[in-house]
Amino acid sequence: MSRGRPQKVADQIQRDLAEVIRRELQDPRFALVTLTSVDASPDLSHAIVYFTCLERAQAEAAGKALQRAAGFLRSSLAKRIKMYTTPALRFKYDESVERGAHLSQLIDSVLPKR
Repeated sequence: MSRGRPQKVADQIQRDLAEVIRRELQDPRFALVTLTSVDASPDLSHAIVYFTCLERAQAEAAGKALQRAAGFLRSSLAKRIKMYTTPALRFKYDESVERGAHLSQLIDSVLPKR
């Protein structure tokens, strides 16, 4: 995606959603959730929010809880970002952090010890 308006809006959505989740949602399933990135559609009607959890076992429950809270999060986002329409939010677990850690372990296991 180019570094135009959709990317700038996606970055702002990520910052604002992280703040709303941290301050306004009291559900313990959100305690260890980190938003890693947001991809906004070119017309800004949809946004995919990628998240990760400290423990992989919590990812499914956190994803369902985030999807259930999507309406509240979208309305909170509308109050913070002044746009004609606020993007519909979809949440997906980001496996890139997990894959990176696994690749790092593989590399460390092959390298000789000093």
